[in-house]
Amino acid sequence: MKGGSGGGGGVAPAKRRWRGLAIAVLFLVILSMLVPLGFLLGLHSGFHSAGHMPLQRPSPSGDRSSHIDNLVRKLGPTLPKDVLKGFVNEAKNETGSINATPKTQQKKGIPIPPQVVMQPFTSKNISRINGKAKMKSDVDESEGFCDLKYGSYCIWREENREEMHDSMVKKLKDQLFVARAYFPSIVKIPAQSKLSGELKQNIQEVERVLSESTTDADLPPEIQKKSRRMEAVIARAKSVSLDCNNIDKKLRQIFDLTEDEANFHMKQSAFLYQLAVQTMPKSLHCLSMRLTVEYFRDHLFDKELSEKYSDPTLQHYVIFSNNVIASSVVINSTVVHAIDTVNQVFHVLTDWQNYYAMKHWFLRNTFRDAVVQVLNIEDPDSYGKATLSHLTLPVEFRVSFPSNDSAPAINNRTQYVSIFSHSHYLLPEIFKNLEKVVVLDDDVVVQQDLSALWSLNMGGKVTGAIEICSVKMDQLRSYLGDHSFQKHSCSWMSGLNVIDLARWRDLDISETYWKLVKEQVSMKEGSALLATLLTFQDQIYALDRVWVLSGLGHDYGLDIEGIKKAAVLHYNGNMKPWLDLGIPKYKEYWKKFLNHEDQYLSECNVNR
Repeated sequence: MKGGSGGGGGVAPAKRRWRGLAIAVLFLVILSMLVPLGFLLGLHSGFHSAGHMPLQRPSPSGDRSSHIDNLVRKLGPTLPKDVLKGFVNEAKNETGSINATPKTQQKKGIPIPPQVVMQPFTSKNISRINGKAKMKSDVDESEGFCDLKYGSYCIWREENREEMHDSMVKKLKDQLFVARAYFPSIVKIPAQSKLSGELKQNIQEVERVLSESTTDADLPPEIQKKSRRMEAVIARAKSVSLDCNNIDKKLRQIFDLTEDEANFHMKQSAFLYQLAVQTMPKSLHCLSMRLTVEYFRDHLFDKELSEKYSDPTLQHYVIFSNNVIASSVVINSTVVHAIDTVNQVFHVLTDWQNYYAMKHWFLRNTFRDAVVQVLNIEDPDSYGKATLSHLTLPVEFRVSFPSNDSAPAINNRTQYVSIFSHSHYLLPEIFKNLEKVVVLDDDVVVQQDLSALWSLNMGGKVTGAIEICSVKMDQLRSYLGDHSFQKHSCSWMSGLNVIDLARWRDLDISETYWKLVKEQVSMKEGSALLATLLTFQDQIYALDRVWVLSGLGHDYGLDIEGIKKAAVLHYNGNMKPWLDLGIPKYKEYWKKFLNHEDQYLSECNVNR
């Protein structure tokens, strides 16, 4: 009995314990449901993440919508740590201001992270083709942007593309393409030996025809029959049950070979174009040789006009050139449009190779009352330290970059920026008695009187030049490197430049330039551009744009009315007016200043 009563007394407390545990679990379940509900209804004061200070602590009777806004903020996307840190600091500052003036504080929305800024051009975006620098976008060259890869050759090719009447030739090439793809599979089937023989014969016949024909006019009269015969054989080959994978593989192989061949011809054409650009035409070489021989044969005496050569009261023009006919056009066009030529003195700086040809040409040709002096910049006996081992002409850089941030690379803008060469920095030493000169490139044509340039007040600047604000200094930072420069200042051009030699000497511009060049010895491509732009920083007087119209050596789309109104035409670019590659519609402005009756020009076929 004791045992039974004892056992019954032990069961009752155990049941009470289990009942209490069940009630506790039920209470926890109900509590877990009430907490989120209270959180959403604003009954809870809210949980704040560590390190983030709330702008204000809501009261139980406050606006419940503010708590929902806080909840949305908490459940929003996580921002980067550096951005979040800024937001926290801003929130802390706002908290302090709230404590000071709680009634005047206005609500603020969620801060927006800063926009991603496009990276500037780096050295990887710049390449150089035959001495011409080019800046590229991040688009890979393999995408076939011809203008980025081959430069002005692509523009010239499009403008000079001839209409080809070769529809039949293209049809034959397509048939040959398909026949070659099927032939390897057909020839492996013994039962199709006759078909493989016919296919091989037709392939050989079409190959023979295409090797001798580029247009439809070159095709033989019976070509229609051969085409129909080839088409019939291809149709029979397609009807044979073959492994499509083999056909597909062969087609891809032929396609790759064709693509490689096309790329080869493109590179070859671009190379020949660059060769034509940089090689002196046969007619100009003939003229230079004839003039050199005649100089030593005729023994024409050089007029002694040394007083005019060094008279600072006269108008002195300087031309760096190794091209007889180009420098002659510059001088002739300047003199023709000048109101008064008595005060005009032209100094042509050339090299040993062209010195005697230049001398003879300007001795036997007169330009009204103007005088011309030919100087050999490579002669150490005449100028001592103010000489170079070889003449350097103005350097041209081809710069390409997107017209705007969202434009595709195929719509890149291209500018040819011509700058001073090493030879320009010898001017203060060569012309020690002169205080002001106007420098003209040999690829310009003058259409108006330039005497107004001599009365310009440049405000203490060293050089007057045309600025190119479409090319900012910041866009050339890959060349400028870590040097200090004004990012938003415009680059500038040679072609027509007014130089204050007195100011040049005071600021020792030449010494600054040579120092920068020595610092950039390892930078072979852009040292001249870097040194020139940095040397003349804050020393450029911007000439009115009506003085010069540039682009006649690369831009086919210039306005004819604008060309007629410009004081100076600058043929910057690869397509110079004395080359066969020159833009035909712009050549007439240059050719009209040639002496078409000159014996040497006629004999060397320069006038054509």
